This record gives sequence, structure tokens and C-alpha cells, in this order.
Amino acid sequence: MKSNEFSSISRRQFIISAGLTAAAFGLAPSYLRAAPQTLVEKARQSGATAKITTQTLRGNVSALIGSGGNIGVLTGPDGKLIVDSGYSGSQKQIADALASIGGDPIKHLVNTHWHFDHTDGNEWMHSAGATVMAHENTKKHLSTTTRVEDWNFTFPASPVGAIPTDVFNTEKALRFNGASIALKCYSPAHTDGDISVYFTEADVLHTGDTWWNGYFPFIDYSTGGNIEGMIKAAEANLAMVTDKTIVIPGHGPIGGKKELTEYRDVIVTIRDRVSALKKQGKSLDEVVAAKPAAAYDAKWGTGFINGDFFTKLVYKGVS
Repeated sequence: MKSNEFSSISRRQFIISAGLTAAAFGLAPSYLRAAPQTLVEKARQSGATAKITTQTLRGNVSALIGSGGNIGVLTGPDGKLIVDSGYSGSQKQIADALASIGGDPIKHLVNTHWHFDHTDGNEWMHSAGATVMAHENTKKHLSTTTRVEDWNFTFPASPVGAIPTDVFNTEKALRFNGASIALKCYSPAHTDGDISVYFTEADVLHTGDTWWNGYFPFIDYSTGGNIEGMIKAAEANLAMVTDKTIVIPGHGPIGGKKELTEYRDVIVTIRDRVSALKKQGKSLDEVVAAKPAAAYDAKWGTGFINGDFFTKLVYKGVS
């Protein structure tokens, strides 16, 4: 299989279908935002008009793209296992997309981490019959008031039905619809509660937001994320895949090992450049002005985060 075989949604189509501009999603740096307290709600409201695109992958595994983070779906006689739940405002579109895949009921929901664009649909999926599984830190953040400084937003505790009840902190194995599913926790990377979901026989990996395909990633330092952890997660993802593995990123089109490798190389290069400048004693403003991500900004800075803001995130995490 060619590494880009399942990358049929272009970068432009992805941005349009997801309805996720930097301003709407709330991931733009604070100095670019006029009313930061309203941005998370604006992103949530965008879910009402989100266009969901369904991609059939392999082994009864599909991906739904268009409402928050990418959603993985395994169908079969035992029911549906869902990976991430998108925006609650997209309930109708997501439910329709799920019904188009098959009539099996929702039985399991796995959260790759706690962020709202991956968990806002938890409550309705739980009401539909899903047991919610996640890292224990995802449960912690959804259960309490949690602030993300780089979004300038404080999240209240989620409704009881949205909070995971089946939690773990290392790994978990499932057998469902005749398929083996391996859930594995990363060290703190994007957050302190990231997990991957690997559909073994289908050879399909969902990385959550440890991989953003074709975009600079957000790193949530407020809840344990850091650049070094993101690099380690990228290395861990590469160690899990072959040239035939289909990979569902947290954001961006479906990809594979080639795209994972390019992403790893980009964030390592920028980390190294920012670290070298910081070791020279340069301030944050001086490092941002040096444009260490400039060579990648035209391609990688067109989504949620531009090169300057990614430089700021990296600067926080290097010595």
C-alpha cells in the first residue's frame, strides 16, 4: 500500500470539512484573539454545521473526519467501538455517519485524551450505550475544573455521563468484534493522559493528538504536555508502524509511516533550533523573532497553529 493511499482528503478539504480555523478552534495564540473567553464555545457551536466525511479503512475500521478530532470506528456484531467523540453539537451528523456504516449499537468509547474536541460527545454516546474508557488522567481532568492557559479558558467539570468509568494508566487489551484492540498510554506528550488505539489485525493505529498530520501540533503544558514528550510519542508511533500501517492522526488526513516520519523530523528540527537559541540566552521574543520554524510555516502553519506560536510552545519546554 502506498503511504498516501488513504490521504484522499486534501489539506484544504480537511480544513473546510472540519470547520476548524485557528480562530474558531481556539488554538491560536492569545495575541491573535479578540475575545478568548468565547472561542471554545464558538468551536463547539461550529459542530452544529460540521460536515462529516467517512473514510473506510481496513478490517471494519473507518474514520469520521469533520467534528473536532478525528473519530475512529470499529463495527461488527458485538456493536461499535468508537475512538473519540467530537463536538456534542455534531451529534446528529455523527450519529447519521455511524448509521451509514452499520446498524450496530455503540458499546465502547475510547478517549485518546481529555480535550473538548475529542470528548464533548461523550455524554450522548454514553447515553446511547457506550462504556467510556480512557487514561486515569483524562478522567481526572474531565471530573474537575481544568484551565488551559494557552487557550485562556477554564473548563468546568463535565457531566457525570461524560466521565470515563473504565480507566487505566499503562495499557489495556480488548477483544471485540473478533478483533484485537491494544490501548497503550504514552508518557506525557500532548497532555498527561494520551493513549493510542491499535486495531491489530487491521493494522490501523489511532494516535490521538500525539500526531497532527501536516500541521504544527498544540502542546498543552497546563495539563502535563511538553515538547520532549511529543517527540518521544512520535518515536513511539514510528516504532509501532510499518509501511503498510494505516494511521489515523488526531487532526489532519489519514496517513502512514511516511507522513509520521516527516512530522517527527519537523518537530525535532524546530526543537533543536529553539533550544540552541535559548541556550544562547535569547528571550522568548528574540527566539520568536528569529523565526526558527519559518522554513515549515507555509505548509505546517496553515491549520490551527502558526510557526510563531509553535515556537512559543517549544520554548516553554526546552532548556
